[in-house]
Amino acid sequence: MSQMNQLEAWLAQEREVMARLDAGVGAGVARPQQLAGKTGLEMMQAMLRGEVPYPPIAKTLDFTLLEVDEGRAMFQGTPGPAHLNPMGTIHGGWYATLLDSALGCAVHTMMPAGRGYTTAELGVNLVRAIGNKAPRVRAEGKVIHCGRQLATAEARLFGPDGTLYAHATTTCLVFDLPTK
Repeated sequence: MSQMNQLEAWLAQEREVMARLDAGVGAGVARPQQLAGKTGLEMMQAMLRGEVPYPPIAKTLDFTLLEVDEGRAMFQGTPGPAHLNPMGTIHGGWYATLLDSALGCAVHTMMPAGRGYTTAELGVNLVRAIGNKAPRVRAEGKVIHCGRQLATAEARLFGPDGTLYAHATTTCLVFDLPTK
C-alpha cells in the first residue's frame, strides 16, 4: 500500500473511532461501578465503544486509542505546533507519553478483573525527528511477559510509510486493586 493510501486508511479508522467516542460518554474518568467485574481487555473495549470515558490526556496531546486485543494496544497521534519544543521539533515528552500509553494499555488488556498495574520503569529511544511528512503517527504496544507481580512490554512509534521514530520498553508492577 502506498504511503498516501496508508495515511487515508489511518485517517478513516481515526474518524470511525472518534465518531464512536464523541457519540459516547466522552473524556473523563470511569466510575468504579462502570468497571466492576470487567477485565482490563473488557474495559478497554468498552472505552472504544464509547461506553466508558476515555482519558482526558488524549484530547490534551491529540492522540487516541484505535485498537486493542489481548496483549496489544494501538494509538494514533497527531504531532502538531502545540507539541513543539524550543528547537521547533516535536517534544520528546510527546513521543514518550504516546508510547507509554500504548505500553500501559497493552499491559492493561492482560489484567483479570480486580487486578491493576502501574509503570515502574519506562525506557524510550528516539531515533528520528517527526517532521512535516508525518501528519499522523502510530504507537503499537505489545506485551512480552505478564506475570503475577511484573509485566513487560515493548512499543514502536512509526509513520504511515513505516518510518520508525522511536521505540520503548516498560516494566509494570501488577497488584490487586483495592476493594473499596
